[in-house]
Amino acid sequence: MTREVMEDPIVAYKTILAQIIDNRPSGTRQRLAAALGKHRSFVTQITSPAYSTPLPARHLATIFRVCHFSPTEQEQFVAAYHAAHPGKLPDFGSTEGLRSLSLMVPDLGDDKKNRLVDEAITDFVQKIATLLGSSD
Repeated sequence: MTREVMEDPIVAYKTILAQIIDNRPSGTRQRLAAALGKHRSFVTQITSPAYSTPLPARHLATIFRVCHFSPTEQEQFVAAYHAAHPGKLPDFGSTEGLRSLSLMVPDLGDDKKNRLVDEAITDFVQKIATLLGSSD
């Protein structure tokens, strides 16, 4: 690691992210832009160590999903992100006792609308899981 990476925690996590994305298939940045409902230039700014723009925590789950982070990659990235932004990590929750469910939903023909539907479904499922898990 260079001295600059060690001194700037944002550069540190962006370096990890850039390396992960560089090892993914061509088009990953474009798929990420579509999933986030943003332009590719935004993805470049939040993923490139050359830019000081911090990566918003609300985008982490989408980045992990689209870029297919391994558990080890996610652990390394989250540690670096936490060092840069203490207390800003979203609660990803425990995956213990959970199962994966895949849904087929209509393609609305608009990346932003599709993302909003995906987020609404995810939020709904998380709220249901919280209700089921609460002992109130």
